[in-house]
Amino acid sequence: MSDTARLKSTIYVGGLESAVTEKLLADAFLPFGEIVDVTLPKPDLPSSKDPHRGFGYVEFEVAGDAKEAIDNMDQSEFFGRVIKVAAAKPQKDSNEGLGSKTAVWETEGWIAKHGGVSEDDRLAAQQAQHADAHEDPMASLDSDVPGPRLE
Repeated sequence: MSDTARLKSTIYVGGLESAVTEKLLADAFLPFGEIVDVTLPKPDLPSSKDPHRGFGYVEFEVAGDAKEAIDNMDQSEFFGRVIKVAAAKPQKDSNEGLGSKTAVWETEGWIAKHGGVSEDDRLAAQQAQHADAHEDPMASLDSDVPGPRLE
């Protein structure tokens, strides 16, 4: 199964109670079609006592079954909580977007899209640098009289 077909047949289930297991989640979505895989991501911190992060993914064999599960189970109650059921989104690259360790303007995609610094901006920065270099910042302090000038 290709990645796009697999993504279309995978749903996101959010708002899960910590008592929910992969088997319970599979059993809840089994009436909508053949299930290929059920995943409950573990917490990032090894010291966490939670069995999962409060959401999971259910992959169906047929994309139509996933759509039917979304239509019927979104905003329904499961183990005393209202759950959110939606189509799964592709996992983002860890080097892109929020949470990445690299500034957005240092990535290849951003530079290619925005083209770096324009020539006008570069010239304006050089002119401002030259203007500041000739002006003496201490020139206004020539007077020996403290306090504001009375003119």
